Amino acid sequence: MFNIGDMAVYPAHGVGVIEAVENKVIGGEEKTFYVMRILENNMTVLVPKDSAERVGLRQIITREEAQEVYHILSQKELSINHQTWNRRYREYMEKIKSGSIFEVARVYRDLHLVRQSKPLSYGERKLFDTAHNLLVQELSLAEGLEEKEVEEKIRKALS
Repeated sequence: MFNIGDMAVYPAHGVGVIEAVENKVIGGEEKTFYVMRILENNMTVLVPKDSAERVGLRQIITREEAQEVYHILSQKELSINHQTWNRRYREYMEKIKSGSIFEVARVYRDLHLVRQSKPLSYGERKLFDTAHNLLVQELSLAEGLEEKEVEEKIRKALS
């Protein structure tokens, strides 16, 4: 599925590079792992090769899929969830953990809309920042653009 040097996305952590494939004995069983370094913070993640898809490890989106992300961000006619902030937080966190860039875009868009009518809670601000970073990282790689250019495209889509 992945080779050394491939860029991939790990749910809730973002874009990383597969640096190695290693065998490790765990619980008396030998397993093969992708060794992935997350670009944002240099954290190393070991992903079991046989369950990489199940845990959400995936390829960077295509240019066409990037356009769908901007389309999601530009949608304005949605019902904002008026639950308590901590219930919204849990719901948004699940979407971010899903690994789907489209779900991350929906969280970012929704929090942006909430932010226009009232201040975000501390937890919501952290989610907003996390979603922003995940979007910018992946979109810049998908489109071959600098992060500043992607941030401008995101701003335009939201306006």
